[in-house]
Amino acid sequence: MIEALLVATGGFFGAITRFAISNWFKKRNKTQFPIATFLINITGAFLLGYIIGNGVTTGWQLLLGTGFMGAFTTFSTFKLEAVQLLDLKKLYIFLLYLSATYIIGILFAFLGMKLGGI
Repeated sequence: MIEALLVATGGFFGAITRFAISNWFKKRNKTQFPIATFLINITGAFLLGYIIGNGVTTGWQLLLGTGFMGAFTTFSTFKLEAVQLLDLKKLYIFLLYLSATYIIGILFAFLGMKLGGI
């Protein structure tokens, strides 16, 4: 039961944090590139890598990794925004968004793991 509470608590705070950051960026960003989701996802990849690389206890992994990072990052919004760019015939931005998110996200997860393991 405690494990579920840790995940739920982390998830609550992760979702609220993503909501706040996303709204802040949307008010200030007028480009078609979905910068808020991009920055949230690569930051989340780095932080999750750092958490795992740091070798934190299972409780912290559940709270911060599964809960917070699981709710903070957003695979579904990433895919939706990519499809919306295709619908708008913004092929260049679509390809840039997909490639940058995957390549930089994997790189940041790797860097997080390495820095967490130091």
